[in-house]
Amino acid sequence: MNCIKYIGVDDLDIDLFESQYIVPEGMSYNSYLIEDEKIAIMDTADRRKGDEWKANLTAALAGRTPDYLVVHHMEPDHASLIADVLSAYPESKLVCSAQALKMLPNFFPSLPLKGDGGSDGRVITVKEGDTLSLGSHTLHFIAAPMVHWPEVMMSYEDKEKVLFAADGFGKFGALKMENGKLNIEKGREAFNLQSSIFNEIDDWACEARRYYFNICGKYGVQVQNVLKKAAALDIQAICPLHGPVLTGKAMKEAIRLYDIWSRYEPESEGVLVAYASIHGGTAKAAERLGELLREKGAKKVVVSDLSRDDMAEVIEDAFRYPKIVVCAASYDGGVFPVMHDFLYHLQIKNYQKRRFGIVENGSWAPSAGRVMREMIGAMKDCEIVEPMVTIRSRMKPADEEQLALLAESILQ
Repeated sequence: MNCIKYIGVDDLDIDLFESQYIVPEGMSYNSYLIEDEKIAIMDTADRRKGDEWKANLTAALAGRTPDYLVVHHMEPDHASLIADVLSAYPESKLVCSAQALKMLPNFFPSLPLKGDGGSDGRVITVKEGDTLSLGSHTLHFIAAPMVHWPEVMMSYEDKEKVLFAADGFGKFGALKMENGKLNIEKGREAFNLQSSIFNEIDDWACEARRYYFNICGKYGVQVQNVLKKAAALDIQAICPLHGPVLTGKAMKEAIRLYDIWSRYEPESEGVLVAYASIHGGTAKAAERLGELLREKGAKKVVVSDLSRDDMAEVIEDAFRYPKIVVCAASYDGGVFPVMHDFLYHLQIKNYQKRRFGIVENGSWAPSAGRVMREMIGAMKDCEIVEPMVTIRSRMKPADEEQLALLAESILQ
């Protein structure tokens, strides 16, 4: 497998991925080089790390000229350096989907690319089923629209049996290579990366799950379509654009999890209690509900403070477990804003097939329950169990009795 080299870079300086997701372990921008009679660059990287990526590319090429730059996904964290490559290597050709070609002027308005048959002759547009021969290695292109942009392509290399999966099977977190860089001199290939940084599937799944549901979660149907195509291939390794290369048992488990996630099925037994509290009264009720759920036999209970916990992680837990209780204070005749934001996030991520319980709090005119019920009602195949518990400012003994009934109902 020495013909496929890893030329990606770590970003240990980034604080928010896509300006919204906390990434305390950084990010990797993966890119690969296939060496054969023809040389293909498989995607570029984010301009944030452009100098490092170009240094990796130059070192890996060792004076040779790439024949192709294959663009699987036009998002800037993977495609920012397209113009740099085409300028540095005037004889190389760009390989992308027709939709990606349409997007190119949005990001590179001065780049004179006209596609197949154009006067510059520098673009090869590919579609589902097209192939590109590099010599003894052939790329087979797979359309993956809306995973998670409309122009996305994946490719399967048939000799090494590798799937280049674009943003599919990615995860948050840098690969943490030596000094944050790839040591080109040691010739470390992509397939050796995972043996040193990835030992347990749980190490991958934690941040891959948060990544999937927050970035690709809306597009379960489209992910299922790609999984069906992948099932017909003999895949020995998956090379994503973020995170470690997946092989062996880890790869099989990742595919199994993607199948569960993209069908919107619960992955683990448990209950999420998500609360939005202003002065602590709702928080105490949520914490007591968590205790009652454990006392009544819940295998796993996660209690999350929507005002302080990472929203992306709470969304991950909402998809992971089959049951969820939302507890919120009333606010301005509606619901406390962080709860509205949480339920809105679930709506736009196509949340479905779950059981909900509701706890509202209001000192004079409780309104949170009504708003939460309406927002949950707009979600597909979501059941709201009774009783809805209404608290007036602070939890009283009668409220605890109602919380116990709600705990029993949600666990049934």
